[in-house]
Amino acid sequence: MTSGDPALIELLRAEIREHGPVPFAGFMEQALYHPEHGYYSSGRAAIGRRGDYFTNVSVGPIFGQLLAAQFAEIWQRLGQIGNFAIVEQGAHHGDFARDVLAWARERFPKFFAALRYQIVEPFPILQDRQSEAMADFRDKVEWTTSLTPFTGVHFSNELLDALPINLLGKRVGLADDEFVFVEIPDDPETKANQSALDWIDAVAANLRRGFVIMIDYGHTRSRFRHSLQVRAQHRHLDSPFEQIGRADITMHVNWTDIAQRAEANGLGIAGFADQLRFLTGILSTYPQLLPSDSLDSTALSSQVSRAGEQKIARELQTLLHPEMLGRAFQVVALSKDIGGSQQLCGFKFARDPRAALELTQHRWQQSL
Repeated sequence: MTSGDPALIELLRAEIREHGPVPFAGFMEQALYHPEHGYYSSGRAAIGRRGDYFTNVSVGPIFGQLLAAQFAEIWQRLGQIGNFAIVEQGAHHGDFARDVLAWARERFPKFFAALRYQIVEPFPILQDRQSEAMADFRDKVEWTTSLTPFTGVHFSNELLDALPINLLGKRVGLADDEFVFVEIPDDPETKANQSALDWIDAVAANLRRGFVIMIDYGHTRSRFRHSLQVRAQHRHLDSPFEQIGRADITMHVNWTDIAQRAEANGLGIAGFADQLRFLTGILSTYPQLLPSDSLDSTALSSQVSRAGEQKIARELQTLLHPEMLGRAFQVVALSKDIGGSQQLCGFKFARDPRAALELTQHRWQQSL
């Protein structure tokens, strides 16, 4: 049963009546990103326990603190340059950026002095909310509506899964004014994840030197299945035609496709791991981030209360536990013009990334 934002529903119906069944990517683009009525672009999207879904940033500031340490290591790898850029897309309300900047200022002051934070955000309502979160860092943060050339690190958390995708052999049509899938076996829209591949092209074109770190949920090609997820108020809905413009629509990421496109653009594959291994690698390098009763590591400073330690331990458990977020998310790192073979600390416990991403055979086949 069709439901959701009435104005958006009528716009979609009008387009289908005029042009016939539309690719699912076009439907998804409007449902999530229509300037006035889209789920994200309208500011309607809500994360956390009281929102529609739960993600790393919802857990608490420890996630941003751990990534701040990884970003500081990247800055060191690049020679502690000035004007080091952290570029974030999919920043939502700016909580991650605020946590990174606050921790960098406290624990990595030289890094903090050298960095600038750029949020790529095309939607004014989200820029306003991010600006509120960044009140203490106005001199460090800038906003752009699209990617611009940078040296440093590009970061995204659950961005790729929300880029519009096509469902092969299916378009969205109407039956008695209800949205339905229409089978089109010879549909020319043959590339399911074209938006994600175009995004990789854009990042590669704008990255002068540095790294790209993507955190999302997905599979390598041999395990990948097209599995659409529609969520609202922590419930999985049965159809993308429910709560249109008021629900999140996502798809698992095909990491092999992303990595191949990255290599085609001249980027190196710098790491691939599940979130458990990635964050554990950072923690083992920066043990001072851990409370004394967590993971058998060095205690925090005496200023941190027992209640604060317990809170951090709970946050870490959520981020790391295999049955929570530790296995649900994967981390991929790409690189450009980075000398040496030293791994980033987040990947010290990871397998060879090209083999794990099923790229080794692909390169061998290309050489034949």
